[in-house]
Amino acid sequence: MSSAKNSEENPVPTTSPTSSPTPIPSSEWPADFVGSVIWELKTQRPIVLPLLAMNLTWFAKNAITTAFLGRLGELQLAGGALGLTFGNVTGFSVLNGLCGAMEPICGQANGARNFKLLQKTLIMAILLLLVTTIPIAFLWLNVDKILIHFGQQEDISLVAKHYLFYLLPDLLIMSFLCPLKTYLSSQCVTIPIMITSGLALAFHIPINILLSRTMGMKGVSMATWITDLLVVTLLGLYVWVSENRKGGMWKEGGWLDQDIGDWLRLLKLSGPCCLSTCLEWWCWEILVLLTGHLANAKQAVGVLAIVMNFDYLLFSVMLSVATSASCRVSNELGAERSAAASRSAFVSMGLGVAFGLVGSLVMVAARGKWGALFSSDEEIVRGVKKTMLVMAVLEIVNFPLAACGGIVRGTARPWLAMYANVGGFYLVALPLGVFLAFKAGFGLSGLLLGFLAGLTACLMLLLIFIGRLDWGTEVVKAQQLACKSSETGEEGESREMRQQTVQA
Repeated sequence: MSSAKNSEENPVPTTSPTSSPTPIPSSEWPADFVGSVIWELKTQRPIVLPLLAMNLTWFAKNAITTAFLGRLGELQLAGGALGLTFGNVTGFSVLNGLCGAMEPICGQANGARNFKLLQKTLIMAILLLLVTTIPIAFLWLNVDKILIHFGQQEDISLVAKHYLFYLLPDLLIMSFLCPLKTYLSSQCVTIPIMITSGLALAFHIPINILLSRTMGMKGVSMATWITDLLVVTLLGLYVWVSENRKGGMWKEGGWLDQDIGDWLRLLKLSGPCCLSTCLEWWCWEILVLLTGHLANAKQAVGVLAIVMNFDYLLFSVMLSVATSASCRVSNELGAERSAAASRSAFVSMGLGVAFGLVGSLVMVAARGKWGALFSSDEEIVRGVKKTMLVMAVLEIVNFPLAACGGIVRGTARPWLAMYANVGGFYLVALPLGVFLAFKAGFGLSGLLLGFLAGLTACLMLLLIFIGRLDWGTEVVKAQQLACKSSETGEEGESREMRQQTVQA
């Protein structure tokens, strides 16, 4: 019983790029609550910061692409931006959502030292995403008909189709890139992701300059997937080299050893992960569409676009905190440490609250100058100052909500986030936002106040779900997910005995 307790309390430190984590001695684990929280913060720091840098490079790449589209002309900017939005909503959000199923499986497998499951999940996720690109590509090839049907101008819709046609290779590239990033981050290996993303961003500008001058909008579209191809090539080489250095674990791994049970497990998690991501993403796009129906639509859309550009910067921090939470919770559950998993969840929520407060204060401080960077129209600048106050309050809720989403993914319960998103966004945020904006006459502020209420409802639901978790039971479920049919002999018997101890 004593040895089981010591195993429970030993945390898993972050991994080095070329080796797997090993439990540190129990003597190094702080006995007091404050010390354990500080230790967890130090453990999450090398995960969060590289992920933050990587996410910022992703948003910077989109900003650079938009800037080069703007240099080509008003029609190219409108059509290219519309095509990019359509591609995000129907393509990249779906691929990222499906890939979210890797987080609990790979994270718990890493904690349980089940490298075979880690490796074959990577292959299965790539195959799943490749198959998914087929219907997505069909949508992209018919985007002009879809947009015209929903009232978009024909010339803009044709430009959007032209842009997406040359972006099609990015679907295949992202089918490799998303799983590779998740494969590494689930093992707390984030430095290579940051370095490769930084290198790709450095090449993105010269590639755009060269291709936009020679090929116009087609070149700007191609520059996006060429940059992503550079990242996936570097990450693929890194995984191949680092896994080869592990020796037996690479050669004995189950890269192609999948059975129907493995596929059912992945698909069972992929659906809720995808829906959770898409429901939230789509709701924000609906917000933009609703803004276009306000009385002062042109001004309101301009104000919202400027404010959302600031929100995108903060969103990169949210994504980093959420991924770190998922990684730490899943690793600890896989390693059979329920107390450490609970502590990681608690610290992650605390980080979400702290970052939310800081982000809110930064937004309030920047609201006086942010609008002037994008527009010289006094009405728009004044609208930005007003709207950023509402958004600042919204960020206080949005950050811990993202952390809670990462926690439930780490416990392999993504459907909890899906239920919360349906309830918060579609039963509260949209109906209330429409009422306040159009019936009560609050305009854009009314829409955002509706979203504030919806996000608060989402957060409350997830806090209730997380508060009702039995972490000992979650450990047992993690072993079933990460170690099923993977251990035999004395090692399997030992793990079974530890499971019984945790249940007791």
